[in-house]
Amino acid sequence: MAVEPETRNLDLIEEKVTSGERLTFEDGLALLGSNDLLRVGALADLARKRIAGDDVYFVNNRHINHTNVCGNRCKFCAFSADEGAPDAYTMTLDEVLARARESLSDGITELHIVGGEHPSLPYEYYLEMIRALHDMDPSVHIQAFTASEIAFFAKRGKKTVGEVLQELKEAGLGSMPGGGAEIFSGRVRGIVCDKKISGDAWLDVMRQAHNAGIRSNATMLYGHVETHAERIEHLIRLRELQDETRGFGSFIPLAFHPANTGLSGLPGPTGAEDLMMIAVSRLMLDNFRNIKAFWIMIGIKLAQISLHFGANDIDGTVVEEKITHAAGAETDEAIAKSELIRLIREAGRVPVERDTLYNVVRRYED
Repeated sequence: MAVEPETRNLDLIEEKVTSGERLTFEDGLALLGSNDLLRVGALADLARKRIAGDDVYFVNNRHINHTNVCGNRCKFCAFSADEGAPDAYTMTLDEVLARARESLSDGITELHIVGGEHPSLPYEYYLEMIRALHDMDPSVHIQAFTASEIAFFAKRGKKTVGEVLQELKEAGLGSMPGGGAEIFSGRVRGIVCDKKISGDAWLDVMRQAHNAGIRSNATMLYGHVETHAERIEHLIRLRELQDETRGFGSFIPLAFHPANTGLSGLPGPTGAEDLMMIAVSRLMLDNFRNIKAFWIMIGIKLAQISLHFGANDIDGTVVEEKITHAAGAETDEAIAKSELIRLIREAGRVPVERDTLYNVVRRYED
């Protein structure tokens, strides 16, 4: 009996995964094109166990989205608003500090800060924000500003990207999130985020950040107008930069939410597609120790299942995430640490509370 081409492709990929051989662009296309989700998931689980073991990480953190005013107005974004619009908002520095102070008693170890690229806010606003948050509690790690925001600050402040990164680091910036990557393809960016920095520019900002000793995460927004080939190209470019700098702490596949966006006519990814994307990310990104299931975007139940499809991080307590919820996310805006521990244990894994840089805060082995 003849072997089906898809089965033959997966057989060859399984041999590579088992032996630890790096997968190619063609392998990635074959994986994304496969209908055998369970087999691909099993391969990803094998790769996860080899590189990361059975520990599943989470962080006790707080999100602050300081403004939704943004000149980019990307078509996939339901969060942004024009300056002066009825739904536009910008927090004062006192309001940002108050939000952060609310969560200090909860024992947070991380503040996660991203917002719109406000055309009128001075660069000093952001620098003073980081300095004031750091002075309030130097023990809390500040993960703030995407690569796109950093490039924007440089333009606003008439500085180089390197100067901005150094000044923010001296003010108290600990690391950067991975947002703004979207899909690196110029074709896609021309459709969905034509005013945002290019994929090449995003990678260059991250290269400079890593070389300055600022670690970051990496992301990909999938499920809109991109092709499978453009997804795999995106992953390979991240893999190449990680080979060069070793500066990425984790990769987070971000599921597109179409509601209230300029792409609301699209269906968005299915649950099976979410799991496949996590699995393929694990298999392609062999130099990333941590693949994160962002429960805010895919839901806590699917995030739990993803722990058997290559993920080893379930993000954190979050508190007051606004960007995804503006696009119709029906998940909660926060989750208790005890619930994360329960979900991880039920998946047969060891819950490990971490800090932003993946230092262990506490292992919950009992």
